Amino acid sequence: MITNNRVITGDENMRLDHYLVEQLPDVSRTHIQKMIKQENITVNGKLEKANYRLQVGDLVIAKPLEIEPEIDSIIPEDISLNILFEDEDIIIINKQAGVVVHPGKGNYTGTLVHGLKHHCKKLSTLNDVLRPGIVHRLDQETSGVMVVAKTNNAHSNIAAQFQDRTVEKTYIGISWGRWIDKEGCIDVSLKRNRKNPTTFCVDESGRNAVTHFKVLQEFRYMSVVEFYPKTGRTHQIRIHAMHMNHPIVHDEKYNGGVNRTKGFLPEVQRDIKLLVKKLGRHALHAKQLSFNHPVSGERVNFTAELPQDMQTMIDHMQTHYG
Repeated sequence: MITNNRVITGDENMRLDHYLVEQLPDVSRTHIQKMIKQENITVNGKLEKANYRLQVGDLVIAKPLEIEPEIDSIIPEDISLNILFEDEDIIIINKQAGVVVHPGKGNYTGTLVHGLKHHCKKLSTLNDVLRPGIVHRLDQETSGVMVVAKTNNAHSNIAAQFQDRTVEKTYIGISWGRWIDKEGCIDVSLKRNRKNPTTFCVDESGRNAVTHFKVLQEFRYMSVVEFYPKTGRTHQIRIHAMHMNHPIVHDEKYNGGVNRTKGFLPEVQRDIKLLVKKLGRHALHAKQLSFNHPVSGERVNFTAELPQDMQTMIDHMQTHYG
């Protein structure tokens, strides 16, 4: 049951968590803290910390926590995998858009890990039981190439290469607008967003993040860009693209939604909105991954061709707005 409360005189200046303890007498303090942490509490439609001081008229909405199942093991599932390469030490996957890499809140089955457990006899165990073999990850909507470790030695070796930044990564993105600089480097630090902990933002006090870029194609309203991230921060390319005022197309979280079509001619707006809706996810693809094989030491390079959904969008822009 969702609880809606409007703060009245006498409750102003009260801490948010203390206010909720009074308003929800059947809910423990610990549970209320968890509700705030998991973003089930909003004040005037915004997320606030437990120590937020309430004002008269504030609208506090409390949504109950989902009861999460206890997961202590992965049950293998026969999920189709697009395997680019496999040997005794590693497996290279072309991840489809929409696939979650490993189980987490709201995603308890159908992840890449469930499919890997069905396909592989063994995966590395350096992570917890819910992330066997996972050395790095891609966002749910991002497609493309990933390396998975079968042995602990392979996992440790490749993880060290990521840490040392010797792994080379190339992404293809479709972004809004035409870039002034056709190639360059974005070097701005990133930090978790205090107002919305599921997102990150540019912040000088955050962690260093560096992305090189090169514009490959330009159309009237969009550009095709190659990104070469030198660091591996969460959502890095997406935030850096937004920072340059060229967010990734259909990236609702980072200002790349269809609201970017405001001001377009009505017929153009309708056409592009339909095109974006047909894409159905943010237009970002991990194209290439290069690293030293953990056993042979040989430099290996793997490529995942651009998926049809993004190619269709590019072809349409080329035909109608080139």
